[in-house]
Amino acid sequence: MTDLTALCVYCGSSQGVKPSHRDAAAELGRLAAQRGVRIVFGGGRVGLMGILADAALAAGGEVIGVIPEHLQSAEVGHNGLTRLEVVESMHVRKMRMCALADAFCTLPGGLGTLDETFEIITWRQLGLHDKPITLLNLEGFWDPLLTLIRHQTGAGYVRPQHQGLFQVVERVGAVFEAVAAAPEAQRPSAVERM
Repeated sequence: MTDLTALCVYCGSSQGVKPSHRDAAAELGRLAAQRGVRIVFGGGRVGLMGILADAALAAGGEVIGVIPEHLQSAEVGHNGLTRLEVVESMHVRKMRMCALADAFCTLPGGLGTLDETFEIITWRQLGLHDKPITLLNLEGFWDPLLTLIRHQTGAGYVRPQHQGLFQVVERVGAVFEAVAAAPEAQRPSAVERM
């Protein structure tokens, strides 16, 4: 993997109930700033998103938010970022975040986090990008999802090699290790994508 300069982070717009999740979001923001890695995220000032951004900024890092107009107008946009891009739709937001990032990381979150994560994994499966994707499985948070993917694989709906489209790590520092160790990705053939 080439040097990581911008990490796109998907995470909850809620803080959740576990303090460890909030701590992990702050730690990821701080570590990214210390490593000179820009954070790209959904632009919100609330939940894990806000904690991540605030920690990165407090540590001297750069943070770029991308938020759709309807959420900015609902006053959830973070106005203290290095740059906040307001775009016309959720679809444009996801494309822009992908374009700005070298790699992706998913923290705990809800339905929107799942949506973004599965879309970026599917885009990699289809050869639309070849950037590393890491799922941060804090205290087994994503275990049910990983069980579902294994079930889908056993049922013949997910090819076994597609389980390798993303890495699973259990601690924040391992996100950067996984990205650094990621092999140069090769675009799959049309047959392998399906």
